[in-house]
This record gives sequence, structure tokens and C-alpha cells, in this order.
Amino acid sequence: MIEPRSKVRKEPGSGALDRTISDVSLKALYLPEDVAHLDYERDLADPGFYPYTRGLHPNGYRDRLWTMRQVAGFGTPRQTNGRYKFLLSQGQTGLSIAFDMPTLMGYDSDAPEVRGEVGRCGVAVDSLADMETLFSDIDMGAITTSMTINGPAAIVLAQYVAAAEKKGISRRVLGGTVQADILKEYIAQKEWIFPPRPHMRLIVDMIAFCTSEMPRWNTISISGYHIREAGSTAAQELAFTLADGFAYVEACIAAGMDVDSFAPRLSFFFNSHIDFFEEIAKFRAARRIYARHMREQYGANDPRSWHLRFHTQTAGCSATAQQPENNLVRVAYEALAAVLGGTQSLHANSMDEAYALPTEKSAETALRTQQVLAYETNVTNVVDPLGGSYFVESLTDEMERQAESYFAQIAEYGGVIAAIEAGFFQREIADASYRYQRSIENKERVIVGVNAFKKPDDLAGIDFLRVTDETERDQVQAVRHVRSSRDPQKVSATLERLQRACADPNDNVMPHLIACANAYCTEGELVEAMVAVYGRYVERSVF
Repeated sequence: MIEPRSKVRKEPGSGALDRTISDVSLKALYLPEDVAHLDYERDLADPGFYPYTRGLHPNGYRDRLWTMRQVAGFGTPRQTNGRYKFLLSQGQTGLSIAFDMPTLMGYDSDAPEVRGEVGRCGVAVDSLADMETLFSDIDMGAITTSMTINGPAAIVLAQYVAAAEKKGISRRVLGGTVQADILKEYIAQKEWIFPPRPHMRLIVDMIAFCTSEMPRWNTISISGYHIREAGSTAAQELAFTLADGFAYVEACIAAGMDVDSFAPRLSFFFNSHIDFFEEIAKFRAARRIYARHMREQYGANDPRSWHLRFHTQTAGCSATAQQPENNLVRVAYEALAAVLGGTQSLHANSMDEAYALPTEKSAETALRTQQVLAYETNVTNVVDPLGGSYFVESLTDEMERQAESYFAQIAEYGGVIAAIEAGFFQREIADASYRYQRSIENKERVIVGVNAFKKPDDLAGIDFLRVTDETERDQVQAVRHVRSSRDPQKVSATLERLQRACADPNDNVMPHLIACANAYCTEGELVEAMVAVYGRYVERSVF
């Protein structure tokens, strides 16, 4: 475990701490000697050149702005389709699907286990019929789509492909990503279905399928976001996310794939928290670490395989229920950190998300936050404007040092899956979360409106999105209609073939899932067919 490197020193009333939010010790002043060990060509280089510390592209955002990809999804597919059309009409440049909890956990909307949860934290998608409705009158070949789902990721990808092809859009032109990062589920978010080892086979199948069939699709979005939301430090988020990514690389290589055939289509997803400079340093260190490991450890020869491309979302865990308007300010600073760190895609949270999914108005304001940043602040004019800062370069180097220390600890366990099974990641995050919460409770760290500058809560005039019981009833009726109107023999036959493919390590499951989607098998039916082969995961208690 990496322990805090210093105790807190705080002048009365100053609000100043001598450490970052992640317990990295800070000096009051940084000087040339703090970066004297850095070699420019080896450790930094110009933007667009290995090791890409300063960015992937020589001209940065001058050539192309980041994709403004606001996550959206609530209620029924028809309701969410309306939200997508609104966001696209307001200048959003990519879609991102948030699914409800039943969908994330592999249940149909009429399953008794999920009563009261349908459509509450995202959109309900039970079958191909729902995916068709979700993208009604939207050109799936002209936009890119990100899908935030992991346990049943292969299933929703199959539904997406089937929906596009029913529109006459080839799978080869589809662009976007499905998160599919199951390792971080075992580490942090806890939305799993199958055990880790058989699920890794499923990930390899997805990557192999997309490599050959979907050249514009990023098969997996390796996610640190949820690791950070669970309470990790910035260094833990960085290290654990990259360790997961390298585990997927190793699994694909072990399956006989050439690293340069799939690595250019791997993508990442990071959190942008409130400690401004620490986040920028984290993003810069991530590019450098990834490039070095991919080239030197995994033997990638294609420079595209060295590129760490990432989406960023502002920190949901930094949002407060108290004085929710303050979240507008937090999000703006976090979005700026992501841009100065060189993100390729960005979601800015809405001010009301500590209470509910965003309303149309708050989602529009979050999008406008990105647009003001992109078009009015002029921060896009210069690539890596903080490069060369004694402080930023020193902090970038410290992020890398801590990450490499974690890699060594994970290796001692025998790799990521063995470390998950031993509870290593879970303990590290729990310890970090505890230290951070204690710093708030004893007021060493100020959270405006929470432990300082408080006032009685006043939510008058703030509208919140409410998903009604009627929405759930409509979705339950819809999935039952699908079951009653499809060909039952085709359903049985495709499910049987899927089960045989799951049991055969030499048969890629993705074509079978697409066939099942076209037969209008529901997600719950597909999950149960796969569970019969893979089993269900039960986490081992580590506390």
C-alpha cells in the first residue's frame, strides 16, 4: 500500500494543504532542479511524437476539437430517443447511452428481481426492438455511439449491429465504443454477471470480432472512471486502469492475435476530479506509461498501438447535493483540466446529478459548458500549454512513479485477475476512500457548502427528472409484446447454438449473439443461456 507522504499543514483560515487530493506531497514552490532528471526527447517530446506525454497530435485541438459526448438515457427507448434528437440538434457531436440497472445486470424489465428499477438510472433495453426504437430516425452510420455497459456488453453490441444492419448500414462503417471493461467491475463498480476467467474469453471474442468485422469500432473502453468514483486516488485510478488494459492486451496475445491488429482500437475512459493540476498530470502520465509499455513490453510496432486515446467524464463523486448550483462551477474546472490534459472526448456532468438523472435543461447547460470552453476561452489555441511547468512536469513524473509501483505489486500477486481474487484492489480503494472521507469530516479539506460555507438547503425552483411507475409498466408491456410476436422456434434454435458456442473455446460467440438479437431474443434469455455455461460470479468478502 502506498501511504500518504506527509501530514497536513494548514494555516488557520487559508484553505491551503501541502498535499493533493490523493495525498501526493506538495512543495510551495517548484524550481528547475525538480525536473532536472527529465530528458526532453525521452520523457516529453513534441506533441504527436513518442512517448506522447504532450499529446497525440502535433496541432492538438487546432485540427479537431474533442468529441462532445453527453451521456443520456432514462425511461423507455422512445423517451431517450427524444433526448438524443434534442442533444444532437443543440450541437452535441456523439451519442452516449446510459442503461438502467436491470439492463446493466442482465435482467429483462419484467423480471421480479428488478421491480421499481426499470428506467430509473438509464434507459431500459430488453431486445432488438428497443435498440431499433432507441435509434429511430437517427443515422447510425453518421454518428459515433458510446455504450456504458459491461457485464452484458457483448449482447448490446450485437443488438446495435443488428439494428444498424436492419437500416441497411454495414457494421464496417459503425463508429463508437462499448465499455465492456469487466475487470473494473470486479474491482470497483460491482456490475458483473459471469466469473472473471470465462468473461475474459468473451472479451477476447469481442475484440477479435471487431478487429475483423468492425474496423471503426473501439471494442473496449478501459475505464478508470468507476475506480475513481469508488474512492481511489488519482494514482490508483491511473495504475489500476492501465493494469486492466494491459491484462486485455495479454489475453488477446495469448489467444494468438497480433498486438498491432487490435491495439489501435483500444480506448480508455478517465475521471476528471476537482484537484486541477493533479488531473492534468494524471492524463499526461497515462499517455507516457501506455506508450512505453506497449512498445517495449508488448512489442507493438505500429505507432497507433502506442496511442492512449481516452474519453473523460467530470467527477460525479465531487458533485454535492448541498447547494447544487455549485456543481456548475466544479464541472467547468474539471472539464478544463480534461482539455488541458488532452482528452479526445468529454462528458460534462449536470448540476442536478446528485439527486437524479439530468433534466433536458440541465443537460443542455452541461453541453453549453463544453461549448463555451471550446469556442470562447481560447485554451485550444496552444498544444499542452502547461508543458514545461516545473510543477506539472514534477507531478506528472510522480504519477508515473506511483503507477509503476502499483504495477510491481500487482505482478507479485500473479496478475490482475489473481489480485482481484485476493481482494488487493478492493482494499487499496477502501483505504484511500476512508482517508479522503476522514479529511472532510475533520475539515482538513474544505468542500464548499458541505463542511464550510453552509446554508439551509433550498431547492426551490430546481426541477428534477422523475421517472414514473407508468414508464416501468410501459416497458414491461413492450418486452412481453416482443415475446408474444416473435418466432419461438427461431428463438430456441439460436439460443441453443449460442450455448454450444459458449462451451467451445474455438467458436467466437459474437456471430451467435447477433443471430439471437435478430431472432428478438431478450437480454435476460441470452444471459441465462450463457450463465448455464459460464456460471455466475459471487464476490469473495475481503473485509
